[in-house]
Amino acid sequence: MLVHPCTKGNYDLIIASLTFNYIKNMFEFINSWYRRYFTDPQAALLVVLLVLSAVILLTMGKMLAPLLAALVIAYLLEGGVAKLQRKIPSRFLAVNLVYLLFVAFMVFILFGLLPLLSKQVSQFFQEVPEMINNGQALLLQLPGQYPEFISEDYVSQLIITIRQGFSELGGSVLSISVASIPAIITVLVYLVLVPLMIFFFLKDKELIIDWLGRFLPKERRLINEIWIEMDAQIGNYVRGKFNEIIIVGSASYITFVLFGLNYAPLLGLIVGLSVLIPYIGAAVVTLPIAFVAYFQWGLSADFVWLMVSYGVIQFLDGNVLVPILFSEAVNLHPVAIIVAILVFGGLWGFLGVFFAIPLATLVKALINVWPTYESDDPTLQGQDKTS
Repeated sequence: MLVHPCTKGNYDLIIASLTFNYIKNMFEFINSWYRRYFTDPQAALLVVLLVLSAVILLTMGKMLAPLLAALVIAYLLEGGVAKLQRKIPSRFLAVNLVYLLFVAFMVFILFGLLPLLSKQVSQFFQEVPEMINNGQALLLQLPGQYPEFISEDYVSQLIITIRQGFSELGGSVLSISVASIPAIITVLVYLVLVPLMIFFFLKDKELIIDWLGRFLPKERRLINEIWIEMDAQIGNYVRGKFNEIIIVGSASYITFVLFGLNYAPLLGLIVGLSVLIPYIGAAVVTLPIAFVAYFQWGLSADFVWLMVSYGVIQFLDGNVLVPILFSEAVNLHPVAIIVAILVFGGLWGFLGVFFAIPLATLVKALINVWPTYESDDPTLQGQDKTS
């Protein structure tokens, strides 16, 4: 079938017209979206500050780690200073009292808690070879019990893999001990510089804030709104997490001691700290508890009752304690929390996981207070009202 030249020319013209209209509509949509979200000068200032902060963290994060640690700790201690100032008019006296309590707490951790935990860890690694032998004997019984599912070759290969894994772990521990001199120097730097900076951040808070404010425009309503929301949300979150760590860790420790479980202080501390990583932490910390309990008792009644008791603690934590402690704290969907842990953990490792929820709170605060302008397009205005 032949196509008339005029018909073919009209077809090409229609295609060109549709393509042009599509590109035009896309350009208008992007332009209206930009006018809606980025025409406010304060929004542009906020974008600049966020980009600058991200560049500094990505390029100089390791060098500024002591400074960032001191800032975070000083911010956490500021809540205690503010509460104490309501009873003591002098800020200088309130700062000194809070700082002395902080120093006493750090001395307790360094000279009271860490030696105990170090002893527990060394005892655990001394018993690892015996645990491996017991586990090997258990694995060798599986082919005889379940020959249709597990073969002897598979079990032998699994045992070799486990032994290689523990050998690599031992080599890593040895390499860490050999390279411990730089680590000791780093720890000494943190022990001297970080407490010193914390004290000056608390004492000269107003001076530092006034000095930083000189580099910002006088009109910074958007930044102030974000900071007010962030301060309230993170304050509630930190207080709730601190209480949750103490309650869950203490309940787990008491439970482990009552059952006579080995390494009760170490495992109780791990369970308490696991609440810092929602959902994932509770699942991961279950493995060492089951591992230690199994090699201590085997598949006995003590093992079953211990795991049931631990499951009850986790159930009460998730369904009773968390709703009570965080009723006024950050309101983030579980999917948002998991995504934040994956994203920020991938960017900054353990510190990213540790600060995942505060950083997600920052993103939420940005979304809540970001200025928007109604578009002149009636269609887009209708969409804005329904969204």
